[in-house]
Order: sequence, then C-alpha cells, then structure tokens
Amino acid sequence: MPDRKTIERAAKDKQQGKAPSTQAGEFVREEIEHIRAGKHGARSAKQAIAIGLSKARRAGVDLPPPKPGKTSAETRRKAERDYEMGHDKKDDDVSPKRSRATIRALKREPRAAASKEALSRQAHAAASRRSAKSRSAAARKAARTRASHQHG
Repeated sequence: MPDRKTIERAAKDKQQGKAPSTQAGEFVREEIEHIRAGKHGARSAKQAIAIGLSKARRAGVDLPPPKPGKTSAETRRKAERDYEMGHDKKDDDVSPKRSRATIRALKREPRAAASKEALSRQAHAAASRRSAKSRSAAARKAARTRASHQHG
C-alpha cells in the first residue's frame, strides 16, 4: 500500500493538470526510497520502476498500459490488470500468502538497484532508445516550463 503522502502528491499533480506519467513518478520515487531505506530490494532499476508504476495504476492513476509491441504480452496483461484494479470500484481480496511471498522475495534482492549509478545507467539506456528529435522536443518543453515557473 502506498504512503498517504505519495497519494496526496500524485493527487496534487493531477489537480495541477500534470501528465499521468508525472503523477506515477511519485510512486516510483517512493519505491526508490523504500529500497534505499532497506525495506526491500530489487533486481534492477527497471524492476524498481515497474513496481512503482504498478502501484500507481492500482492507486487509480490514469496511466494506460503499454501499447502492443512495446513490452511482452505478460507485462502488458499485468499492467492492464493493475489499471483495472485501480479503476474498478469493487476491491478484490489480496491473498496474504502471495503478498508475503512477494515481500520475502524482494527482501532477498540486492539494494544496489536504487543507487545513483544504477538509476543513471537506466535513464541513459532509456534515453538512447528514443530518437534525437524526441529527446530534443522533451528538452525544449522542459526549458519552456522551467522558464514560466521561475520565482523572482
């Protein structure tokens, strides 16, 4: 279950009209903090991010599942299920045995996945999969929003 503060920050992002991926970023940040605090580990930075996105979808963030071909069918099915769980009114009971197994498995994983080096490596790899045009557009948009939010 995500922290109350995380849900509040994501809700604030939504209220300000920020993108679903920005809202989901709060959950990813929380997951990174959990690993750094030693609550559990992750096999890789990618897994830590995936856990955060899953929690975001389950918490009701309007983050659509990845398009076919972007990831494996299994990952997409999981994302679709998470999305539905967050948008359906009825709550399915969580299996305590499965929850315990997941937590115990994550506790055995290394903590290095949340290191600055691992996150930097992940960001670099993710950026390299995007086109120069797409990266440039993102940088221009960032510069534009930065300029308009500066406090004098």
